[in-house]
Amino acid sequence: MGLSKLDNLYRQVILDHSAYPHHHGTLSAATSKIEMNNPTCGDVIELQVDIKDGRINNIAFDGSGCSISTASASMMTDAVIGKTIEEAMHLTVDFLQLVQGKETRDPDQLGDAAILSGVAKFPARIKCATLAWKALGKAMEEDGTATFHHDHKEEE
Repeated sequence: MGLSKLDNLYRQVILDHSAYPHHHGTLSAATSKIEMNNPTCGDVIELQVDIKDGRINNIAFDGSGCSISTASASMMTDAVIGKTIEEAMHLTVDFLQLVQGKETRDPDQLGDAAILSGVAKFPARIKCATLAWKALGKAMEEDGTATFHHDHKEEE
């Protein structure tokens, strides 16, 4: 497959997740609710997570944001639902490194979110792509189920 066809495929996956986001809405029961925003561009996310027995039982998000922010949130929910807290934390750290252009252990574990690696070429969009993932890290911290260590630095 030619590079332009591959770019078009990636672009289409992002647009599909943005137009028809997975796990968009609210949960009737959530153990943690986090609202975060990206003051740079105005993206806002409210993330609701239901954690039972150390596992993400259910997850949903609401809010408003650009196509990258919404697509990333949709991809994140797909990647972490059903995962243990430890697995979700590893995925979060891997994603945050991936969009910085850094090596990750196994980008395939991120599912569709792995295609957002191209965001590394656009530093202004990194905050858009990472908003939902940082909200997840904070939700797990506040739920008392994990300690989220940031071992990445965002490009300003």
